[in-house]
Amino acid sequence: MQFSPENLPDDIPSLKGMVISFSRENQRFCEENRHLSESQHRYEMENKLLREQVLLMKAKLFGRKSEKLSPEEESEQQLLFDEPAEDLGNDPDSERAGAEQTIEVPAHTRKKAGRKPLPENLPRVIMEHDLKEEEKVCACGCTMERIGEEISEQLEVIPAKMRVIRHVRYKYACKCCEGVEDDGPTVKIAPAPEQIIPKSMATPSLLAYIFTAKFVDALPFYRQEKIFARIGVELSRTSMCTWAMKAAERCGPVLDMLHAEIRSGPLINADETTVQVLDEPGRPSTSTSYMWVFRGGPPGKPGLIYHYHPSRASEVAETFLAGYRGYVQTDGYQGYNFLQGLEGVEHVGCWAHARRKFVEVIQARGKKGKAGSADVALQYIQKIYRIEHEAKGRGLNGEELSRERERTSKPVLEEFKAWLDKKVLQTPPKGLLGKAIAYTLGQWDRLVRYVDSPYLTPDNNLAENAIRPFVVGRKNWLFSGNAQGARASAALYSLIETAKANGLEPYSYLRYLFERLPHAHAEDEYRALLPQYLSPADLVAAQQKQKTLDPE
Repeated sequence: MQFSPENLPDDIPSLKGMVISFSRENQRFCEENRHLSESQHRYEMENKLLREQVLLMKAKLFGRKSEKLSPEEESEQQLLFDEPAEDLGNDPDSERAGAEQTIEVPAHTRKKAGRKPLPENLPRVIMEHDLKEEEKVCACGCTMERIGEEISEQLEVIPAKMRVIRHVRYKYACKCCEGVEDDGPTVKIAPAPEQIIPKSMATPSLLAYIFTAKFVDALPFYRQEKIFARIGVELSRTSMCTWAMKAAERCGPVLDMLHAEIRSGPLINADETTVQVLDEPGRPSTSTSYMWVFRGGPPGKPGLIYHYHPSRASEVAETFLAGYRGYVQTDGYQGYNFLQGLEGVEHVGCWAHARRKFVEVIQARGKKGKAGSADVALQYIQKIYRIEHEAKGRGLNGEELSRERERTSKPVLEEFKAWLDKKVLQTPPKGLLGKAIAYTLGQWDRLVRYVDSPYLTPDNNLAENAIRPFVVGRKNWLFSGNAQGARASAALYSLIETAKANGLEPYSYLRYLFERLPHAHAEDEYRALLPQYLSPADLVAAQQKQKTLDPE
């Protein structure tokens, strides 16, 4: 029935009765259709979450891989930085992030652009260029005199060349008695030189060259096989694989020492990544295995151990860390949760992983999205890192660094925690932002622990940077043929990356190691071969000495 002012009753009781009747009818309708509105709301939320995931996947597939903010995003962060944190989560004023502002840039000096000088340690070949004698005569008839010179340098490459070291061992025998006068051998021969791989044609220099090419330059053995063929040497990938496994086995005592060195420091960083092994007993060739990395050791003498294992189970890290006392820094992977119950071990979290969760929110939002809560969270995290950067620039360490963190970092962390506690109640838990907040709060006790010790840093990037060379190499050689090959790769990566972490050139160190390892027998002799106890000058001196001994 349609109502109009003409057909409405004039008395108040009738009008009240109509209002009550309509109210009851509306309430009944809402109750009958409540499930429809709830379903619609649920569908809208699910649709929003799915769109968010699609945008994130697009950003990961087609967007920038770096988590560093673009200049526009950095500008937004700087503007947000001075705003009250409590008001920025949903404050429309945060749209002012794109507003134009003028800043004053302090004056500075800049080096003149030009080519960098060539390294002084490279050998020089002097090539003199002079005028012809008749060109040295002036128009007045007098002979011109030299008044100076102009020097320029070019870089020349000498392609790799191979040579054969022929070992000639002289034999001796007595022609008078023909050896019947004693019980010794009839014929005596000079002993063969000690080799890292006995009865092999591979010299320490060749092994160092091959392993550096694969584990530093990411050149698989099959590519090296072709490179050697171009310079006239037939060297199969099978031989190179065999040499890698035998050399790694021979380096066992040095690796044991390296393991002990890592466990002797106040901090161990741990991380893991995937690797595929084709021929592994009881497992299909498509199975996923793991390469673990542990970084530690005394301050200033870092060591790295790569450890292959078919599993990502926590037992791998438990076995490595059994009996260790100190800090262990990891990401949020649940396989490290056992650290919470270890006596004498303090588990430290990683701010880089917490930051990554909020970066994903911004990536899913896209460039057209408005600044919001994720930007506020990144503001807090950036302030944490800015404090660390400034402290490092001032050269703070030890107790000075601890006091600085107590004074500046702790208040920021406490403010951030209060903001997260408030925001988690206002954010859908299944969305990217909700997951980022939940992850950060779930890791909070581990994330703030870096403040307790000057040996610690806010993130686990030391381990992530250590595992990156392996990931780069894996993109080229794709898989390991068998478990023994994967363990050999782990051993050689351990030695090479430890050398790099201590400022040593990888090829020079491997050659130094392979030349001296056959002559080492005592514990102190093996320890002397660790990269932590060598300097670049030691390797240069060894090379110079070897040049004087090399046969012409």
